[in-house]
Amino acid sequence: MSPGTTPLNARPTAEPAPDELLLGFARALRAAGVGVTADRERTFLVAVATVGIGERSHVYWAGRSTLTSTPADFAAYDEVFERWFGGETIKPGQRVDVVRPPVVQAPLDSGEGESGDDGDADTVQAKASAQEVLRHRDVASLTPADRAAAARLFATLQPRCPQRRARRHVRSSTGAIDGPATLREQLRRMGEPGRIHRRHRGVRPRRIVLLIDVSGSMSPYADSLLRLAHAFVRRAEHVEVFTMGTRLTHVTRALTERDPDRALAAAGRVVPDWSGGTRLGDSIGAFLDRWGRRGMARGAVVVVFSDGWEREGPEVLGEQMRRLAALAHRVVWANPHRGKAGYAPVQQGIVAALPHIDDFVAGHSLATFEELIEVVAHA
Repeated sequence: MSPGTTPLNARPTAEPAPDELLLGFARALRAAGVGVTADRERTFLVAVATVGIGERSHVYWAGRSTLTSTPADFAAYDEVFERWFGGETIKPGQRVDVVRPPVVQAPLDSGEGESGDDGDADTVQAKASAQEVLRHRDVASLTPADRAAAARLFATLQPRCPQRRARRHVRSSTGAIDGPATLREQLRRMGEPGRIHRRHRGVRPRRIVLLIDVSGSMSPYADSLLRLAHAFVRRAEHVEVFTMGTRLTHVTRALTERDPDRALAAAGRVVPDWSGGTRLGDSIGAFLDRWGRRGMARGAVVVVFSDGWEREGPEVLGEQMRRLAALAHRVVWANPHRGKAGYAPVQQGIVAALPHIDDFVAGHSLATFEELIEVVAHA
């Protein structure tokens, strides 16, 4: 569809407010299968306010640049735009069926193809687009085929340890004067003036602790979270991993297997409480009593993966999170619902834990896992 420049017309019935008209269009797109989030809706409203709602083409391009994420969304966007602003009534919440053009997609692990062929170029573009869409998909909604493709993408993650200043100094071309080394240089030269030595404090990797909720409410994400933990164990230093359900289980040794599938199988044999109840407060308390106060949590970056559902009272979780925050260098909480439209941290467990959390981030897709890796690396 090629948008014209005629003014936008309202419905044949009473004209709604501009915000209602634009938000209704965004929600119709979501009903058509386009991944429109609340953030994209707000950006769309700001874009239209900037370019003006008086011209059809202005609204078209403002929406296309803010409400779509891949070229695969363009056909659906054009059809819904024409139907919404062309006069056809679409009721709020009504599902909009859109015919999408077929996309030729190569297997994600295929490496064949020659650079000079147009067909191969289209295949590579479709492959890259499919990977980008998969990166932003909720891992709980993936099909078995998508999970296999996502498992290969986990191998591309590059977790890094945050750094902390060490007590020992190292030689440097800049920094404070190293008095003893400079004096020794003078003595070697029999009192003649020599080079002034300098030094600064070195750096050491900071420990990372991952606490993964494997209760029933988190079971759709458990496989992906353990794959992420495996990437941390294999690529970063000083990483410890625990699972939390009705009890706390130390699974670091199981995740040291080189092959991720074998590592997850080994972890599955160790964890006795898959998809059970949730006792976050007691599990974090057990970690602090047995490992944390001995030094594992002291000065570490602790990442809690959980949706915040707690079977016990939230007071226990709040107290244990207070203890954890007092020991750790930084506490990060990754919630799989954090990045979804309409989410609000109203669960009693989250409300009790939030005052003791330094970073509250999303954790439902490969893209959010990459963002989490950066948060941890720069802690």
